[in-house]
Amino acid sequence: MEALTAKNVTKRYTQHLALDDVSLTIPEKSIYGLLGPNGAGKTTLIRIINQIIDADSGAITIFNEKLSAKHIGTIGYLPEERGLYKKLKVGEQLLYLAQLKGMSKAEALDKLKVWLTKFEIKDWWNKKVEDLSKGMAQKVQFVSTVLHEPKLIILDEPFSGFDPINAQLITNEILGMRDKGSTIIFSTHRMETVEALCDHIALINRSKKILEGPKKQIKDAYKTNTFSVEHRGSIQLPAEKYDLLEQRNPEDSFYHSTVRIRGTGTPNQLIRDLVEITEVHGFTEKVPTMSEIFISLVKEDPSH
Repeated sequence: MEALTAKNVTKRYTQHLALDDVSLTIPEKSIYGLLGPNGAGKTTLIRIINQIIDADSGAITIFNEKLSAKHIGTIGYLPEERGLYKKLKVGEQLLYLAQLKGMSKAEALDKLKVWLTKFEIKDWWNKKVEDLSKGMAQKVQFVSTVLHEPKLIILDEPFSGFDPINAQLITNEILGMRDKGSTIIFSTHRMETVEALCDHIALINRSKKILEGPKKQIKDAYKTNTFSVEHRGSIQLPAEKYDLLEQRNPEDSFYHSTVRIRGTGTPNQLIRDLVEITEVHGFTEKVPTMSEIFISLVKEDPSH
């Protein structure tokens, strides 16, 4: 089942077209990366899903039902612009937000004990939000987002303000929630996070979707038949079969070369040709990173 589908969603603000006929399919129990440059339309789409604003046209379904007010409790939303009340104490804030999501006070207290212990923040209960560091406040807001165990969780730049230890803590929680059945929509500019966490991705640029699919499938589609080779001594390869893109000599007699196979050649053939002329110590395919794919597609987008 799909957790969420968006079909032909369009949104215009006076002179600005924020979303132009965008369609997405988000599989259930996945971590779905929603990517794009600043101003691409990601935040507008997230606000439509959260029913903060309405689309001008198009439709959104959530777990095979038309999106409506009853789904507010089904969604947990961590916005990029943090929204805690600075003068409230942490405990009061968390209880208030939990009850807005339909939880009873007793149920919220039980679950808060678990989360505050897990995050080692039990001592913050009576602290005012304004007295917390950015990272501390971020932990509190994350707890408020997931406390009611939503089936769909939307995280907009969730690692902002976290040191590496707390970023790993949040990463583990995100993976755990997916494994327990939640679907996570993940909006971020940090491509290393996309590499580590996302199962599926969509790229939005200048209000249009320009790419969508399983991360592995997309990375496979953008391979260039290029390989990194570590070897002893310099090499020359037949130009009709290979492009020798780089050859470096980092130490002593060892070299690092980048080779692209031309035409219908195969990796096995490249290995056979290499072992005839050099001592091979390493051979790996250069798979493009999500950052490289992102940059190349945005640069190639004809709307630029």
